Amino acid sequence: MLFNFALSLSRAQKGWLLFTVDIALIAASYFLAALLLSGTEMWMTLPEATMTDLVVLLGTGATLTALLGLHRIRLGAYQMQGVLQSALVALVMGVMGAGASMLIAQTATPAHVFVVFGMVFLILTVSARLLLRQAMIWIYASQGQRARLMIYGAGQTGQQLATALSTDDSVTPVVFVDDNPLLHGHTIAGLRVHPPAELRDLVKSQRIDRIILAMPSVGAAVQGRIIRKLADVGCEVHALPSFANLIASRATALPATKPVDLNALLGRDRLEEELPGVSDTYRARSILVTGAGGSIGSEICRQLIACQPERLVLMDHSELMLFEIDRELRHMGSDVDVQPVLGSVCEQDLVTGVMAKYKVDTVLHAAAYKHVPLVEYNALEGMRNNVLGTKVVADAARDAGVERFILVSTDKAVRPSSIMGASKRFAELLIQDLATRSTTTRFSMVRFGNVLGSSGSVIPLFQEQIARGGPVTLTHNDITRYFMTIPEAVQLVLLAGTFARGGDVFVLDMGKPVPIRDVARKMIEGAGLSVRDADNPQGDIEILITGLRPGEKLHEELLIGSDMLTTPHSRILRAQEGHLSEIEMANALNALKQAIETRDPKLMNQTLSKWIERHDEAKPVIVNE
Repeated sequence: MLFNFALSLSRAQKGWLLFTVDIALIAASYFLAALLLSGTEMWMTLPEATMTDLVVLLGTGATLTALLGLHRIRLGAYQMQGVLQSALVALVMGVMGAGASMLIAQTATPAHVFVVFGMVFLILTVSARLLLRQAMIWIYASQGQRARLMIYGAGQTGQQLATALSTDDSVTPVVFVDDNPLLHGHTIAGLRVHPPAELRDLVKSQRIDRIILAMPSVGAAVQGRIIRKLADVGCEVHALPSFANLIASRATALPATKPVDLNALLGRDRLEEELPGVSDTYRARSILVTGAGGSIGSEICRQLIACQPERLVLMDHSELMLFEIDRELRHMGSDVDVQPVLGSVCEQDLVTGVMAKYKVDTVLHAAAYKHVPLVEYNALEGMRNNVLGTKVVADAARDAGVERFILVSTDKAVRPSSIMGASKRFAELLIQDLATRSTTTRFSMVRFGNVLGSSGSVIPLFQEQIARGGPVTLTHNDITRYFMTIPEAVQLVLLAGTFARGGDVFVLDMGKPVPIRDVARKMIEGAGLSVRDADNPQGDIEILITGLRPGEKLHEELLIGSDMLTTPHSRILRAQEGHLSEIEMANALNALKQAIETRDPKLMNQTLSKWIERHDEAKPVIVNE
């Protein structure tokens, strides 16, 4: 009944109710001040003065409240400005009361009564409004009429947002999440700040309906990565520009973003729930992850932490990326010994020293240059890192007696048309050759298609283009790709370690290839926009065809041959593929090393053409070095 009454009041009725409360508090404050200072004696001995005081105080208070509009200030908007206006009313009433008492009454009320009256009234009127405000918030929340928000980012924009939304009837900010460990555990703008590791638990425990990214300074790319990480938490995710930029019309804000429907983009069901756990294989082991700061490497590290290995060694040549994944893993609160190693996989002494120092049991080799156009124009360095770096790590693993070595490969290694694909196929041949001669280390490799959300992939690119208002660029109208999620890819990599017998090439049954144009259209429509084309010239975002990039295929493949073997999991297959002999591998490697050392792209092309089955679309490389 009380809830319905409160919700049924009009704004004018609420104003008159506050006005009545203020008038009642004036009288209550006067009697309370007199009681505190003189007891009931003053009322008995000075009845005429008491009546005079009340008339003056009530008249002055009612007039000032009406003039200042204190009773019309919404409870949700009653903050410091309202408190100052209440203080002004209390001050003027005290001065008017004391002056009138001395001039009119035969026996004046002591001046200190009005001083105490002003302080008591200020306390009571402010407290009453704050209590009524909390009561209204509780009433709206109990009626299910306010969406509960989590604000990601407790900086200036986040604080401004929390303050602004605290006055809104439809939403209520509940909690902050921030990457800065110095803020964790503190209360800012009335909300407690938590680390990102607690985000999923907070969504459940705090019944969060929506997450707001209040981090405009980090840019659209970083915001896009965070949005993708939050895509499966069950909440809408929105990104907010800074208020200053928004007012100045300089903001490039991401649109209101709904979680991407990955099932729709993949064209098949997601496999995370189908893939079995692998904790026993990696528990209490010392594990080295190369390329630990990359999209795949960092997710490998996150999933391995849950397996409780004894030690996790992170190697990456990017200081920033290594710093970020190391910090993230340490914030997870795990007891795993995390050791960051800064350096290149091409440094033989460094890699050999890491193997010995940390007594590595398992190597997951994810370090590689992977961006097709960039490697195309820096072919010799791409070969050095992807091929010779793989040989350095694999040789060191074999010499150190490592139990398992798993190479992360790509569908672009199948009959490659690009230098990047050729380098990954060369790396696969290296591992297959070593597997035939290794007695202690089980070498295997995992081959999969494009990963949704990885750095440089179409998803973050399309998100940034949509955020800027388009156009969304497509290299060919008919281009297709196999897609999988980052968790799928990583679980496949980890499963390969449990299935490996030596020389295995594992591939995932990824369903049918996905037309990239369909991905672009679904992402545009998922952002609440429409595609602008000949059929809809008034649409929001155009899809622009730019032409295939150097080394890019129209359609990718997953298999070189047709022979497939089953594994303990129905969706994971083992490819039966030929490889070079030991002598052939040695000759190919020597030729490639000579090409790299002499900076000879012609010799490199000759080596690739001789030893690697390449796609008809493959062309000699033009080296920009």
